[in-house]
Amino acid sequence: MQFARNTRKIASAVFAPAAVSRDRALGLSERLAAATTLTSSLEYLAQRRQIRRGGLNDWAIVKDVQAESTPLVRRLLNAVSGPRTTTALHVARAAVATGMLLPGNSRWRGAGSLFLGSTSALLYPRHRYGTDGSDQVAILVQTATGAARLVRSPQAKDALLWYVALQANLSYLVSGWVKLLGEPWRDASALGGVMRTRTYGHEGMYRWTQEHPKAARYLTHGVLALECLFPLAYACKGRLARPVIASAAAFHLANGYFMGLGRFGTAFTAMHPMVAYTSTPKDHPAVAGRDDRALPAALLLLAGAGAIAVGTAVQRRLRTTEGWHTSRVLTTRHGNELQYEVLAHGRAEEPVLVFAAGMVSTSEHFAWITERLAKETGYGVVTYARAGYAGSRHRCAARFRLAESVDDLVDLVRLAVEPDRKVVLVGHSLGGELARRAAAQLGGRLHGVVYLDSSHPDELNRSRQQSESAGQLRTSLTRMAWYLRLGTGVLMARPEWVEGLPAAYRKKAFAQYADARMWEAGRREWDAVEAEFRAFCGPLEPVEGAHALVVSAQQTVDRDPDQLLMHRELAEAHVGGAHTEVTVVEGAGHDTLLTQSRFAHRAADLITAFLDRVADARSAAPADPADQEAAT
Repeated sequence: MQFARNTRKIASAVFAPAAVSRDRALGLSERLAAATTLTSSLEYLAQRRQIRRGGLNDWAIVKDVQAESTPLVRRLLNAVSGPRTTTALHVARAAVATGMLLPGNSRWRGAGSLFLGSTSALLYPRHRYGTDGSDQVAILVQTATGAARLVRSPQAKDALLWYVALQANLSYLVSGWVKLLGEPWRDASALGGVMRTRTYGHEGMYRWTQEHPKAARYLTHGVLALECLFPLAYACKGRLARPVIASAAAFHLANGYFMGLGRFGTAFTAMHPMVAYTSTPKDHPAVAGRDDRALPAALLLLAGAGAIAVGTAVQRRLRTTEGWHTSRVLTTRHGNELQYEVLAHGRAEEPVLVFAAGMVSTSEHFAWITERLAKETGYGVVTYARAGYAGSRHRCAARFRLAESVDDLVDLVRLAVEPDRKVVLVGHSLGGELARRAAAQLGGRLHGVVYLDSSHPDELNRSRQQSESAGQLRTSLTRMAWYLRLGTGVLMARPEWVEGLPAAYRKKAFAQYADARMWEAGRREWDAVEAEFRAFCGPLEPVEGAHALVVSAQQTVDRDPDQLLMHRELAEAHVGGAHTEVTVVEGAGHDTLLTQSRFAHRAADLITAFLDRVADARSAAPADPADQEAAT
């Protein structure tokens, strides 16, 4: 009986609401946040050499990151970023933070919290290397607690406390579900992977994960469950708040000890008193009179944001799938529907250039090149979107293999290009490999292949860099597809490469980039690429009679010299009297070779000059005796 009573007493204590009053929650949160700031400033003062000339955070160098900020912001940051001013601010912050740790409940504490929060925000860019998420959380908590101290309305105080509590729930939810999308967290290898790193690792903990894999798996999945299910603190009238908050606090203390993130122990736990206050049932004496209108207001805002996100996603999907007013559609042997554009018909005696984009790339990537060729040469120009991209539909029910995309490309040539005209396949990245494989099916119709910083089927075996980044690419593609399915595309800013395209192409390219379909297609292609490339056993199959121009981006071959050797092999595979050339575009990167006008125009000029030399060589060559006999 005594055991049962003790058990009920312990259960009652563990599963009782974590009741704290409004003032108690404010006091605990502002003191924990102040402890974070005190630790932070003392760390920076102990490492003042990092802000001096030649240091890791030398402002003369770090300030370049703020080049896109407004003039007012840059002036303000420059004013506080001198070594003496920075040091004085940290001394003042340490003094104020120490004062905030003392007992008291006056409104002046609000001014102290606001001072700490505002100076943290000002100094954050100053310490670009060395800051972490704890600084951001401290700014959030100090801004809210400072304002709550200064306002007189209890309803306004409760709204601010609810704001921090909701932010806490959101941060755990997002962190947990993002981890869940990553394979290392699902297969429980993430914990050991983190513990073996030099920056955040811990040798003893890493050994433990290797010696006790089952326990490490439970611990990893426990962290996932804690973060993904953190809002359960509000379930059952707050009875789960104590175990949830205690588990989260233990998690952050462990981060501080094992990963060297000491500020995590006080920064993130500074949000927990707000969670405790808002999760306590409203009829509890400790929270009597609490105003909970912030919760439905937040849900209403969330619903509105969701509606905007859905509307934006629908608009972008329509812009993505409708194509251009000149777009055409054909159906391939696999049932896939390909959307394509004939940008120029060209002269009947000249070949047609058919452009194949890389993985997770759009046909608009070629805009600088195709516009130049279409307007300034007599060649025909055709671009298309692979199945799953833009307005092209992937209908094939069979498991995807690269051969499917190769067949689609061949069918595009046969159905979209006049049968009496030769074609030149121009492929970037994966598009280059698809063009190489399509050569065998096109036979005599193929005039040549242009490889623009092309993939090579042996690159995952021969390039350590390519092999090591394969897993990260798979995770990135999966995450992007899920993010965009959830409507987060509305938060995306235009990437730099989109801004580099001709103005008329930017909206269409960005709509595709912010649409989940492109990333799903990319993941489907990458699964096939990784499987087939890793299984590749050379040499390359010869390409008979088709000329070849291989254009490499300097940044690609500088970063990975093996890539240049593989690019040369692409040219060497073209045999049977083919004219081949290999060149490097100085300064260009893998993507900027297409998206920056100066590099793209250089590539267009290289293509034109190459085809001119091939034509000159053919006209200068002596006639084939068989051709002369046939003519006679």
